[in-house]
Amino acid sequence: MARPPALKLAEVKAEIRIGPSAFYRLRARGQAPRMIKLPNGELRCRRADLDAWWEACERDTSAWR
Repeated sequence: MARPPALKLAEVKAEIRIGPSAFYRLRARGQAPRMIKLPNGELRCRRADLDAWWEACERDTSAWR
């Protein structure tokens, strides 16, 4: 069975509605979705990793409780 394609960085940023500088700040703090760095330097994110990140954000936000 083939793996689903990973999302490009632009797709991730568009989905979470965040700009490049804010995304890289989150990434530097270890708070961004898990990313895969390809040999050509591009970043990708598996759908499962992005969904897990969303769920963690919901659990950690007091407004969702």
